[in-house]
Amino acid sequence: MPSGKTHDRITLWALPVVAGLTLAATRQGMATLMICAGFLFGGLMLGPDLDIHSIQYKRWGWLRWIWLPYRGSMKHRSPWSHAPITGTTVRVIYLLAWLGFAGFASLALANELWQLGWTWDEIGGVIQRSLWQNRLEAIAFVIGLELGAFSHYTADWLVSSHKRKKKKRAKKRGR
Repeated sequence: MPSGKTHDRITLWALPVVAGLTLAATRQGMATLMICAGFLFGGLMLGPDLDIHSIQYKRWGWLRWIWLPYRGSMKHRSPWSHAPITGTTVRVIYLLAWLGFAGFASLALANELWQLGWTWDEIGGVIQRSLWQNRLEAIAFVIGLELGAFSHYTADWLVSSHKRKKKKRAKKRGR
């Protein structure tokens, strides 16, 4: 399989292509920016190799502990981590669960300490309105996340296919 550094190079070299194609297809700067941001985040931080002690895992720094339960529950290269759409969806839901927990705990603490008087209904309404108002940007970001992960899947598949063909040819010669 390609090393983490190779996957990083693929992500960084593919970024101008993704940006150019997105801008040509959408003619919208914000959509292009969000797809590119998602592509970089999906390729460098939220990629499929979070199920092992990878360069992506190490990039989380002192927050990498949040990925330990994920790593412990995923077999490397399983469909739950390395399949298009499914793998990205699982990682996004996993990360959103952590962010949701941290956000709600922080809001509850702030509300209690400073007596802000916020209700959970008000907080939920603000989040819901914000997501609705920025839904196109959110969708573009998610598309970018999947494209970033897809570049990883594709590189893994190409290298695996090449190794299988090479092995098959060597086996035929050895007969």
